Amino acid sequence: MLNIVLFGPPGAGKGTQSEKLIQHYGLIHLSTGDLLRNEIAGQTKLGLEAKKLMDQGVLVPDEVVIGMIESKLDANPTAKGFIFDGFPRTTAQAAALDNLLLQKNTTIKMMLALEVTEVELSKRLLLRGKDSGRPDDQNPEVIKKRINEYNNKTAPVADYYRKQNKYYGINGIGSIDEIFNLLCKAIDK
Repeated sequence: MLNIVLFGPPGAGKGTQSEKLIQHYGLIHLSTGDLLRNEIAGQTKLGLEAKKLMDQGVLVPDEVVIGMIESKLDANPTAKGFIFDGFPRTTAQAAALDNLLLQKNTTIKMMLALEVTEVELSKRLLLRGKDSGRPDDQNPEVIKKRINEYNNKTAPVADYYRKQNKYYGINGIGSIDEIFNLLCKAIDK
């Protein structure tokens, strides 16, 4: 089973590249952001709580996210693999994901990390905010907080996968196809 963590800060292009990887390798997209947005759209209790936290640039509690991921894995027992987009965000989540996957007799094959400068990230997020209407992409202060949150809490996850020899840094600046080709080269090694 080909399980990939697609990693990078907000605005790095994870959503765009995951769609291309899904089509190319026949993977199932597991985006915690999409799972949470679906809860928000459904105005569930979880969704309302998550929206409040997301609008502030704060992470949603681990046990909630792990539960949603397990449900998605269980709903797709014949999958060729999964691409984890936006998860894990902490080393505790990475360890919890490893434990969950072990219970399902599989593992993470690799982490593909899109590397993009903070200046470029801010530009991309503000543009996305204009197009999407997402409030967390329209406020420069919230964007700065999200990038800081990533640098302080999420970036250490890369070390977790480096220690397992599963980390691959990929230049996330360039055309969509150029970046996609770099990702495929890493996967096909």
